Amino acid sequence: MEQILSIQQISKSYGPVQALKGVSFDVPEGSVYGILGPNGSGKTTLLATILDVLLADSGTYSWFGGMPHDAARRKIGALLETPNFYHYLSAIDNLEITAAIRQNGSTDRLKVLEQVGLLERKDSKFQTYSLGMKQRLAIGAALLGNPKVLVLDEPTNGLDPNGIAEIRQLIRDLSKQGITIIIASHLLDEIEKVCTHVAILKRGNLLLQGPVNEVLVSEDQIEVISKDIETLRAALQAMPGIKRITNGDRTLLLACEPSVDTYAINEYCISKGIVLSHLLLRKKSLETKFMELTNDPAKN
Repeated sequence: MEQILSIQQISKSYGPVQALKGVSFDVPEGSVYGILGPNGSGKTTLLATILDVLLADSGTYSWFGGMPHDAARRKIGALLETPNFYHYLSAIDNLEITAAIRQNGSTDRLKVLEQVGLLERKDSKFQTYSLGMKQRLAIGAALLGNPKVLVLDEPTNGLDPNGIAEIRQLIRDLSKQGITIIIASHLLDEIEKVCTHVAILKRGNLLLQGPVNEVLVSEDQIEVISKDIETLRAALQAMPGIKRITNGDRTLLLACEPSVDTYAINEYCISKGIVLSHLLLRKKSLETKFMELTNDPAKN
């Protein structure tokens, strides 16, 4: 699969605050790529940088295999903030003004209104639209000029559940039309439901990146206790298939390969002369994993 966007070691600071710290990843063509992280993680700064709104302090990025930025920008539709639509004008008239300002897409108005499900309301005034419809019209404005890539910053912010569902379905539909979509969001549920790939940011650091079905996998843990915790830890560190050992509340929490279960751990400890006083499989939710990633001070 070809890469639509390649980001290499992008860093950006605002005075003493380092918003991005050597971020690198590739966006495959045809993907729905989520940039996930809590507020203040650097998501919007990264989007503004790859759209030439901000200048990076260091690092590089390239669109479409190295196409000059001016030419590449004409192939990209973006929604970083809601356009200033005129409340007393219709959707079709608002898009005409947007197309005139951009000098691009004036013949696309009916097409994009159909794409975002507003063709039947094309003559309705903007002020009569629901919040979800207003956001769909904003995405429609970003689709003027038939872009190959759509960049969206927190597209469901402020919407009610119906509006959120509408936007997520729209993103799925646009992806099926062959548009590569890049979404910044702080909502794990949003990324999990609509994205094919994800990069997780925290305070400007890239924590993880890759296909959603590989990165966003809930990870079960095995909880163990013995009389001598340190002896237990030393023994388990040498056991094949244990990926990580962390401290719990007077326990050890084990992240294991799928081949390692509670029976295998018990048998291994017995072979080492260690008696376990507690052995429990703890199901771990995806939300818990995400919170641990984004709240762990060691990941800073």
